Amino acid sequence: MSEAATAQAARAAIGDSEFDRDTAVTLREPGVYDIDLSAGWTIISAVNGGYLLAVLGRALADALPHSDPFTVSAHYLTASQPGPAVVRTDVVRTGRTLSTGQASLFQFDDEGREVERIRVLASYGDLDALPDDVRTTATPPVIPPMEHCFGPEDGPAPVDGSSAITERLMLKLDPATLGWALGAPSGKGEMRSWFGLADGRDPDPLSLLLAVDALPPTAFELGISGWVPTVELTVHVRCRPAPGPLRVSITTRNLAGGFLEEDAEVWDSADRLVAQSRQLARVRLS
Repeated sequence: MSEAATAQAARAAIGDSEFDRDTAVTLREPGVYDIDLSAGWTIISAVNGGYLLAVLGRALADALPHSDPFTVSAHYLTASQPGPAVVRTDVVRTGRTLSTGQASLFQFDDEGREVERIRVLASYGDLDALPDDVRTTATPPVIPPMEHCFGPEDGPAPVDGSSAITERLMLKLDPATLGWALGAPSGKGEMRSWFGLADGRDPDPLSLLLAVDALPPTAFELGISGWVPTVELTVHVRCRPAPGPLRVSITTRNLAGGFLEEDAEVWDSADRLVAQSRQLARVRLS
């Protein structure tokens, strides 16, 4: 068997990958789910926001009559830590084509008090039932071939401390957005990358919730280093992604008052815009 065939055979399948295992929730009672948040999806000591969104997204997919996220809006209230957590869901409304629910993730502090980490409001539907007409002015990002891009393994960690999440991702960043890694940020709030899961699992709607928040912050190219915690993140899933690597483009146009926005587009291997997002994040300027 050729090396390419061996690599293809070793690819993880949707439903049987590290991402699926680490986002799996266990139903305790109607509307209540348990999960052990994996340390494998942390940056510094905090759990990545996209991974958390996928966890809550999976719980809502189970709680609602529709299984595909269409729009998910999350407010990050306190930093989540690896370890046990509880997700509580509530069905707000169910309809023929859309269902809406809310979910919150809770952990316990050092004194045993329950603390809400993230709260989500989301609408779900059936992506396969959507019409296939597309009228858009959006175009895929221009990124060099993967072999001409660079991953976390090619340089130092982007922030001090643990970057465990990078071991679970396939990131190949556009060299034009890597000035920060060479000590010469461009001053443009741009980040572009090829994206996938390290075990080769193909993308699906839930992994798109991770993809929009998995790249290094655009703040790095603005000359700002350190952690950029998410305050609010809204994701629109537009269609089911085709197999193969994704391309992610993120831009920031305005940093003011210690906050910036990040607008993300995710494109699949069939040149379709499969997800969009906007988040508000806090930056530390000193």
